Amino acid sequence: MNQQYEIEFKNVLTKEQYEQLLKEFNIKPHQIVRQINHYLDTEEGHLKKLSSALRVREENGTIACTLKEQTSEHIHLETTDQLTEQQRDEILSGQNFAAPSVKERLIQMQVPIEDLRPFGTLTTDRAEIPYKGGVLVFDHSFYLHCDDYEVEYETKDSKLGKEVFLSFLQERNINIQTADKKIARFMKALKGKGDLDWKRQ
Repeated sequence: MNQQYEIEFKNVLTKEQYEQLLKEFNIKPHQIVRQINHYLDTEEGHLKKLSSALRVREENGTIACTLKEQTSEHIHLETTDQLTEQQRDEILSGQNFAAPSVKERLIQMQVPIEDLRPFGTLTTDRAEIPYKGGVLVFDHSFYLHCDDYEVEYETKDSKLGKEVFLSFLQERNINIQTADKKIARFMKALKGKGDLDWKRQ
């Protein structure tokens, strides 16, 4: 089982701020990696009610299933299994939940695995660089009719990380505007798209 705590701080960016940060940190095209995220939940929203999220992510030829459980405002417990293409297809088609560590945790959370269904896909172009003991992440995400931009700071120390991130924003005159989790932004966009009902997908 691959299980770890993730501490991250996120802030919304405008397109112009995002492009300026790429220039400031000299981000080259080859440093930007595309992630394709398939999100799953039950029609009743079991995971949402538990402040958790389940995704299958494809990136650089690798596939992983990750369950994220929020333990505090900026901290998540992540449980991850690596998948083959066949296992990915089995999970997304509802044939077999072939991610053993994630499945074990879902059972403990009393989530009905047989009712899990994919409800949408979000694609992110991501660049990561080391920064003051942590990692800066620049994200451009697109899904449904939306494009959005954000900066994240991943750290091992929540108190120090918060100080570093706030200073980073203040030094660049970026308004503090905490970004929702990607899955929450996707769900908001999905809810606003009246002609799309994920339950029928």
